[in-house]
Amino acid sequence: MLDQPTSSITNKANAAVLVSLDFNTGMHEERLEELKQLVVSDKLVILGVVEGKCYRPNPKTFVGSGKVDEIALMLEQTGASLVVFNHDLSPGQQRNLSLRFQCQVVDRTSLILDIFAQRAKSHEGKLQVELAQLEHLATRLVRGWTHLERQKGGIGLRGPGETQLETDRRLIGKRVKLLKEKLAALQRQRKVQRRSRQRANVMSVSIVGYTNAGKSTLFNKLTRADAYAADQLFATLDTTTRKLYIPEQGDVVISDTVGFIRDLPHTLVAAFRATLEETVQADILLHVVDANNPNRDEQIKEVNKLLQEIGADTIPQIVVFNKIDLSNLLASTEGYERNEYGRISRIRLSAKTGEGLAYVRHALAEVKIKDPNEFSKESTYKKVMSGCVTAYL
Repeated sequence: MLDQPTSSITNKANAAVLVSLDFNTGMHEERLEELKQLVVSDKLVILGVVEGKCYRPNPKTFVGSGKVDEIALMLEQTGASLVVFNHDLSPGQQRNLSLRFQCQVVDRTSLILDIFAQRAKSHEGKLQVELAQLEHLATRLVRGWTHLERQKGGIGLRGPGETQLETDRRLIGKRVKLLKEKLAALQRQRKVQRRSRQRANVMSVSIVGYTNAGKSTLFNKLTRADAYAADQLFATLDTTTRKLYIPEQGDVVISDTVGFIRDLPHTLVAAFRATLEETVQADILLHVVDANNPNRDEQIKEVNKLLQEIGADTIPQIVVFNKIDLSNLLASTEGYERNEYGRISRIRLSAKTGEGLAYVRHALAEVKIKDPNEFSKESTYKKVMSGCVTAYL
C-alpha cells in the first residue's frame, strides 16, 4: 500500500510571503484577512504581503513581470522561503513561479488541503483528505511523485514504454480507486445507520455554517459532548453525531459538520461528499452565523451556495446568530424571530456563555411536533431563510 501523501508545506521553513491581487470583484480586504487566518491556521509565519490591482491574470505567471520582481525582492529582503497566493494557480503558473523564485509556491487550494491534512483525525477524514490531495496534485504531476516508485522497488514496476510520469500517474490512479472504494463502503454504512434512525422516526438535525462560526461549541453545549472546538479555521473536519433529548418530544439526532469557506476546492467537496451526506439527508439545518463578523451576510451567501452545490439547499433552515456576547445584537429585545408560518426562524445566542440556548431546543421541539416532511413543504420557507441578512437583525 502506498503511504499517505504528507504535508508538502510544513516540511519546509514556515516563513511566508503572501500575494493577494484585487481583480475589482469586491471584498478584497476581507479576502486578504481570510488568507492571513488560513496561513496562521497552517502554522506559517507571515513575513510580508504583496498586494496590487489587476484586470486579468497573466497566463504564464498569474501576476505581471513587475509584480514578480516585487515578490522576488521581498523574498530576498525577508528571507522567506515560501510564497502563498490568495488565488488558484494553474500547474504551469505554479511551476514558472517556483523556478523564478527558487522556492515553493502555494496557491489557495493547496493551502486549504494542507490545513485539512493536519486536522483530519478519524480514519474516514484521513481517507477523504488523501483523496482530495491526490486528485489535486495529479493535475500538477511533473516528476513529483517518484517516491511512489521507490516504495515498490522500481524494477518490474513500469509497463512497456512507460515514462516516469506515466508510471506515477498510474500509481496515483490505483490509489485513488482504492480510496474511493473504501469511502464508498463507509458511505453504505452511513446509509444503514440513517435507515435505522428513519425507522425509529428520529428527526435528524445537521449543524452547518462558515468555518469558525462556533458550530462545534454550539454542538458541545447542546449535547454535552467534547468535540474539538477552537478559535481557528477548520477546527472540525470529522462529522460527530450525538442524540439530543428534547423534553416532551423525545430524542433527535444532531450532527456537527465541517465548516464551509468561500471558494472551497471542488476536490474537497467531492472527497467529503460521504460526510456531507449527513447534511443532505437532514430534516432540518441549524445554520450557525458569526454575528460578530462584519462579513456575515457574505458568509451566509457562501454557505447557501455550497449547500446548493451538494443538493441540500431545499432543506429548511433555522439561522442561529452566534457570539452575541461579542456583538451588538444584545440590543434586541427578543432572542428569536418567527417567520410568516409562526415558526422560529432566527435565533440569537452565545454558544460560549449559553445565553439563548433554550431557544434552539424550543425551535427543534416545534419542528418535531409536526412531521418534518410537512415542515419542508412550506415552499417559500427557504426564501425567507435565504433573505436572512443584516436587515433582519
